[in-house]
Amino acid sequence: MADLTIPKMRGRSAQRPRSSLRVSGWSLGVLLIALLISTPLLSVLFSALYAGEESTGEVWQHLASTVLPSYIFNSLGLMVGVGLGVLILGVSTAWLVTMCRFPGSRIFEWALLLPLAAPSYLLAYTYTDFLEYYGPVQMGLRTLFGWESANDYWFPNVRSLPGAIVLFSLVLYPYVYMLARVAFQEQSLCTLEASRSLGCNPWRSFRTVALPLARPAIAAGTALALMETLNDFGTVEYFSVPTFTTGIYRTWFGMGERLAATQLASVLLLFIAVLIVLERFSRRQARYYQGSGSQSSVSQFQLRGVRAIAAMLTCTLPIALGLLLPAALLAWMTLTNWQKSLNREFLELASHSLVLAGVTAGLGIVLALILAYGARLQPGPGVRFGVQVAALGYAVPGAVIAVGILVPVGRLDNAIAHLADQWLGISTGLLLSGTVAALVFAYLVRFLAIAISTVQAGLTKIRPTLDDASRCLGNTPTQTLTQIHAPLLSGSLLTAAVLVFVDVMKELPATMVIRPFNFDTLAVRVFQYASDERLVDAAAPALAILVVGIVPVILLSYRITRSRRYTDAD
Repeated sequence: MADLTIPKMRGRSAQRPRSSLRVSGWSLGVLLIALLISTPLLSVLFSALYAGEESTGEVWQHLASTVLPSYIFNSLGLMVGVGLGVLILGVSTAWLVTMCRFPGSRIFEWALLLPLAAPSYLLAYTYTDFLEYYGPVQMGLRTLFGWESANDYWFPNVRSLPGAIVLFSLVLYPYVYMLARVAFQEQSLCTLEASRSLGCNPWRSFRTVALPLARPAIAAGTALALMETLNDFGTVEYFSVPTFTTGIYRTWFGMGERLAATQLASVLLLFIAVLIVLERFSRRQARYYQGSGSQSSVSQFQLRGVRAIAAMLTCTLPIALGLLLPAALLAWMTLTNWQKSLNREFLELASHSLVLAGVTAGLGIVLALILAYGARLQPGPGVRFGVQVAALGYAVPGAVIAVGILVPVGRLDNAIAHLADQWLGISTGLLLSGTVAALVFAYLVRFLAIAISTVQAGLTKIRPTLDDASRCLGNTPTQTLTQIHAPLLSGSLLTAAVLVFVDVMKELPATMVIRPFNFDTLAVRVFQYASDERLVDAAAPALAILVVGIVPVILLSYRITRSRRYTDAD
């Protein structure tokens, strides 16, 4: 019996190293991908520290004494204004469609997400043309009241800091709306009914019970909106509101000061870090637990009369101003000038954007699948940290990522050119800087977090027993992934690809900095046309970006709407 037992134990021990090696191979892949994705961030931090040893002191002192205060003031002003705007719009509409019933409330549930498809710079160009002195609004006012010039009346200046705050709020409030609505839906019905039984009216129940319980979700949505605000380039540049993103672009290309631009990028990165810390701190003690027995349905208040009309107007206004009116204006300009807009150049721009978005989406889901599955195989602290680092790029503005890529890539190109000239006697030029490969890498750094979160959400729905069963049948982790997990994750992978695809189509700051010569995209050309006041020429590319962006937003809102069932209040 001893002879039979010992070989059996040896067989088990012999299998463990092979399994451990396979798992460590996945974890090594996760760490290598995380290191690659974090290279731009590390480059910015290192260059900012190393810049002190080079001749950038005078340039930085000039920036600090002239434009840096305006960058800080405008960035803080945007954060405060947009934060208040998205809180008011997002929380109010989320509470209305979740806890109240009024005409059209079921439609508003998903329609309130649609403005998320419109990039803020599209609204900036459209509303400027619509509200300027020679636009239809002011011309109609002059005709109606007999005014002859701007001295006879006052009209707000759209191209200003307040105008940018309003446009950002109209586009970014869906971040707060989406998360706040989910938080309101998941709140225990017993908790809200208890507040009503204690004599609280709907407003008091919202203020004292529902709002504090939803605070973590609201803080997360507000942080996302503010990160997108700091990342913007097109709107603030067109409105002549100097911020860090515009300063980075002007310092790099206008002044030719690479290290000074890196220092500005590091300051902007500090803003993002403070924002993340504040968001985490706001949720530090926000641990609310609610019973699960009463979360299957949400009791709604029936609104009638004036209250119903007010609720309808509250929900209609952000949709109309954030999507419907700009889309209608762009469609009208495109159709009235279709022979000039829908030309060969438009098709070429569209092909560039589609190729970049398609390649990035394909690579993104592959990398996200490796990261998420590696974390599933070996959920240790090192692997979890690697996945978190790889997902950090979404919080970093595109301008910072662009600078973080161009600095090391430029040094690598110079080193290759020097070696080629020294050893082979040939000039290689710039092999990587300003190429499609560098641009795709920037997109991956920026948007890989979206694919990771989507794939991880899909993997959590797959029971670990399927992994065990597959391993018992002799399949390796790779075979388990390709034969079992990949088919089950087809929906999540498609969703991740679509989300990354659309974000790449809209991305402007990184594209403006890294794009190759004579390789413009729809977003870049829209910005160039708008900067030259050729808004009619910009209409077709802008409308194309808007149409592409609406598709995933509709799918997302449809899935959210189907995820909950409602019951009438007694």
